Amino acid sequence: MRSINQNIRPDALPDFRSLGVMLRIVLLANAVALLAALVQATSWQDIAQRIIAISALLQPVLLSALLLLFIASPPLKRLPYWLGAAAVVLVAAAVTLAVYRLGEKLYAPFAGYGSFHLLRGALLAAAATALLLAYFRMRAHALSPALHEARLQALRARIRPHFLFNSINAVLGIVRADPKRAETALEDMADLFRAAMAHGGDLVPARHEVALARQYLALEQLRLGERLKVVWNTEEMPDDALMPPLVLQPLLENAVYHGIEPLTAGGAIEVRLYRSGSQIHIEMQNPKQAQPDRHQGNRMALSNIRERLALQFDVEAGYEVESGTDYYRVHIMLPYVKENPDEHR
Repeated sequence: MRSINQNIRPDALPDFRSLGVMLRIVLLANAVALLAALVQATSWQDIAQRIIAISALLQPVLLSALLLLFIASPPLKRLPYWLGAAAVVLVAAAVTLAVYRLGEKLYAPFAGYGSFHLLRGALLAAAATALLLAYFRMRAHALSPALHEARLQALRARIRPHFLFNSINAVLGIVRADPKRAETALEDMADLFRAAMAHGGDLVPARHEVALARQYLALEQLRLGERLKVVWNTEEMPDDALMPPLVLQPLLENAVYHGIEPLTAGGAIEVRLYRSGSQIHIEMQNPKQAQPDRHQGNRMALSNIRERLALQFDVEAGYEVESGTDYYRVHIMLPYVKENPDEHR
């Protein structure tokens, strides 16, 4: 398993390879530049001129620093927080000095000549970087309680009393007629509850998620028999793909409970996992009966999963829901995170 807790630990540097982190840095830096232009300007025309002048230096510094931090992100994560923060501040100051020195003739008319102006630019860059790091640290502190609450909600959603009781009843119904099958069902139950109680901040191989989902469906088929059919399409899923644990099982549980059970003839659940570019896609569709009061659980489970994905992947994850008259479809998009083979050696 691979930990993704660095996204929400209070005393960890932001993930400089995360699209959400990079977007926030760019937007916040440009917002500060706009504020500086407004403070210094003496007229409306002067605002535009100052924004252009500040951006001429800011954008090369910002993009160069982000590129360096993207490359240096793995070793930075291994450093203690304050040492890593100091390294990030030094990178920002050094990049500012280098860019200013290389384009001194271009920047001098509005930034000034001499060592004083050069050092002032580096100090301002260092101060702005320190403020950005403080913002990300405060944000991580704010999100930590939400993550713990999300984990509790996820546990409540996964370990439903009706699922536990129905599974036990299904096992009791075959324990004498088919003891071997009953033993297998009990082992499946143990695996499911062990996974539900595991730490929610780790990424697990997608193949393990699929195997666990199949175990869950095997338990449900003890109750529903031929009424429950599942069509799997996982041929396009990379073997090294990772995803958060127990994303499939709650969706399947809703598909069974809200889609298959109310239908006398049952139906088929279609599950597709595949990679497209830098994203992993999970698509699930089930038939449904027009019973709006019973589908509150669908919204609760999806909201739970959405919150977990937002906390773990920020803007790099997404979801879509389509509800028709006789079907319900969920589409989840995750960043393609690869499994590290060295972790198994």
